[in-house]
Amino acid sequence: MMNADLHCHSTVSDGAFAPAEVARRAQAGGVTLWALTDHDEIGGQVEAREAAEALGMQYLSGVEISVTWASRTIHIVGLHVDPACQALVEGLERTRNGRAARAEAIGEQLEAFGIPDAYEGALKFVSNPDMISRTHFARFMVENGYAENTQDVFNRFLGDGKPCCVAHRWSKLADAVKWIQLAGGEAVIAHPGRYAYTQTQFDALFGEFIDLGGKAIEVVTGSHTPDQYREYADVARRFGFEASRGSDFHAAGEGRVELGSLPPLPSDLKPVWERWL
Repeated sequence: MMNADLHCHSTVSDGAFAPAEVARRAQAGGVTLWALTDHDEIGGQVEAREAAEALGMQYLSGVEISVTWASRTIHIVGLHVDPACQALVEGLERTRNGRAARAEAIGEQLEAFGIPDAYEGALKFVSNPDMISRTHFARFMVENGYAENTQDVFNRFLGDGKPCCVAHRWSKLADAVKWIQLAGGEAVIAHPGRYAYTQTQFDALFGEFIDLGGKAIEVVTGSHTPDQYREYADVARRFGFEASRGSDFHAAGEGRVELGSLPPLPSDLKPVWERWL
C-alpha cells in the first residue's frame, strides 16, 4: 500500500522545519510518496524534491492556494504542478500580496484584546517575511501562555469570525484551479471538513469546482476527525471525486497526526496520485 502524504508545510510558508528536514521526517515516518504544499509559495520545491529523491521517496511538486469563496477562506492544493509555470508563479505572487498589512492589522486587534506586541512576537517565528500568517501569531500566543495550543488560538481568537481575525480577499476559485491546470497539475479541495458551510453551500462549492475541471478532494487528512474520514469518503463517492491524503503537517505536536501516520484511504476510492505513478 502506498503511504502517500500529499499535504504539509515548511519554513517557506508557515511550517517549523526547512523543506529537507520535512522530507527527512516524512521518510522516517514511512512515507513513500510525498509532496510539499506550502501556502501560496513554491520556493521550497527544488530542495524538497532533491531531499525526497535522495531519501528514496517518490515526489510530487505541490502548493496550497488560499481562496475566498462565499466570504470564507478555503484552500486548494495543487499536485504535480510545474514550479516554473509563469501563470502559477505570477498568480501566487498576487495572492501573497497583502499578507504583511493583514498581519499588522491582526497585531492591532490582539493588542486591543489585551495581548500586546503580538505582531513583533509573531515575526520571531517567520522565516519568509512575505508569508507571515495566523499560525505565526498562534505560536507566539502559545509560547507566552495566552492559549494551550495553536488550535485553541484559532478557536478563540483567530479563526474565521473570531474577534481578532482580519478578513483578507484571497484568489478566486476559478483562478486557483486555472493556475494549477496551466502548470500541468491537478486541483484538490483541501480538508473540506474545516469549512463552516451549510449543505447547500457545500453542494454549490463542489458543483462549481467540478465545472472548473476539479476532480479531487482530501478525504483522509490530519485536519479531519475519523468521523470526517467517513463523511468525505461518502462525498467523494457521491460526486465522483478522486481522493487525496495528507497530514497537513506544520510542526511536531501541533496537529492531530504526524507525517506518515494517517490510515489508508477507503479501498473503493480512486487515489488522485494513481495517474502519475
